[in-house]
Amino acid sequence: MPILTLTASAQNKVKDLCSSNSKYAVRLGIRGGGCAGFSYDWGFADENEIESGDEIIEVEGGKLVIDSHSVMYLFGTEIDYVNEVFGSQFEIHNPNTKSACGCGESIQFDMDRING
Repeated sequence: MPILTLTASAQNKVKDLCSSNSKYAVRLGIRGGGCAGFSYDWGFADENEIESGDEIIEVEGGKLVIDSHSVMYLFGTEIDYVNEVFGSQFEIHNPNTKSACGCGESIQFDMDRING
């Protein structure tokens, strides 16, 4: 089972971001904080910043890197990229979340599901 899946739209955006920013990969991680306890942490990674244990998901023309500490939180997740009138963004559909804050940035995980 793959850690996560990327829709065609998300794959294209990862490719575009890597290309337009001259980066090896887009990085996704989970960090503590926010009103619900955790948040998704997006960034970029150069090839020399990849650590052993990081997961690399290759798409045509780009890569998504997930740090080793965040992998367990992301199993079964689907990532989409949506273009809307007032903004565009990655949408994360994560079955391991228990709740999300009204701000849309902070999430709480179902630890029984993650540890289960």
